[in-house]
Amino acid sequence: MKLILRSDHKGIGKRGDVVEVADGYARNFLLPKGHAIKATDGAASQAVAMRRARDLRDAHDRESAQTVASALVAKTITIPVKAGAEGRLFGSVTAADVAAAVEAQAGIVLDRRKLHVDHVKTTGTYQVAAKLHHDVEFPITIDVVAK
Repeated sequence: MKLILRSDHKGIGKRGDVVEVADGYARNFLLPKGHAIKATDGAASQAVAMRRARDLRDAHDRESAQTVASALVAKTITIPVKAGAEGRLFGSVTAADVAAAVEAQAGIVLDRRKLHVDHVKTTGTYQVAAKLHHDVEFPITIDVVAK
C-alpha cells in the first residue's frame, strides 16, 4: 500500500516520503496511529509541504550543530573526579558527567545520548565523540583531573 509518512520512522522513511509498505502494517499500525495517510493525488501537495518543512528544519539543525561544534572543538573541558593515588578513578566518567561539565564550563547544553564516551577510568586527556546531527560529528577534548 502506498502511504505518505506524517512522521519519521526508522527503516521506513522520513516525514513527507511516499513509501510502499505491507497492507497489514498500514491498516493495523501506521494509519490508525496517524503516522501516515494514504497516497492520493490531493495528498501529494501535502507531502511536498512536509518535505519542504523537513528540509528547512534539517538545515537549521545542521547550522546550529556546526555552531556548537566550532565552539567546542577549540575548548578543553576539565572534569574533576575522585581518584586514588595512582590516578585510578573511583568509578568512571560517563556521558552525563561530560554533558554537565560542558554546560558548566561552556554554557552549551548537550544531550548525553549524543555523546560517545569510551571507558574513562584513569586521569588524563581523552577525546569524546559527539554527534549532534547526522552530518555533524566532532571530538570534544576532556581533561580528567583528581580532586
